[in-house]
Amino acid sequence: MKPLRDCRIYTFVDTSYLNGCPATEVARKLCDGGSDIIQLRAKTSCTDEIQRLADAIAPIAEQACVHFVINDHLAISSRMPQPFVHLGQEDFFDAGHIQVSDLRPPNPKLRVGLSSHAPDQALRAMNAGADYVAIGPVFPTGTKPGRPAVTLDYVRWASTHIQIPWFAIGGINLENLDEVIQAGARRICVVSAILQAPDIARACQRFRQRLLSAPL
Repeated sequence: MKPLRDCRIYTFVDTSYLNGCPATEVARKLCDGGSDIIQLRAKTSCTDEIQRLADAIAPIAEQACVHFVINDHLAISSRMPQPFVHLGQEDFFDAGHIQVSDLRPPNPKLRVGLSSHAPDQALRAMNAGADYVAIGPVFPTGTKPGRPAVTLDYVRWASTHIQIPWFAIGGINLENLDEVIQAGARRICVVSAILQAPDIARACQRFRQRLLSAPL
């Protein structure tokens, strides 16, 4: 699998946006479209169902050499062949953790991504040893209802202050992608603009092609 620094397009198997399509089929389409990272997000599913989905998607991602991230569920992630978890600020710092290394026993291979919604949170995540930081939501988005947009100003700030891989996220689509790139983003997360497209693989390819036009 490519290093996180070389990853450009971060996509999702979000159970709120599957529209009746099997999660495994969505994962395959994302891999076919050139996704570098796939996150399983299943906010309304029980733990057993998330484990079942993770077990089904993990081999698809591994065969395609795509990083596979579990949202929120550290225990499930730790059982994956390539353990990788994404946590919000409240799931990490508010839970009493200070350093990402606190989570690694008993699995030293665990990697951790952290959300951030302001510069101080991004710096705190970076200093805690996060493998990457998510910057957003850049624009208003239905995936984070009630969360105010951080605007492109936060993207511009991140481009000059964050030294680890970071991904702009939130309301990004093909119409505003150029603005996000011009603000300094070279890696993005996309949910609905890909999952709700008529052709998931093609939509993913289009985002990837546009991102590759801007060198890292």
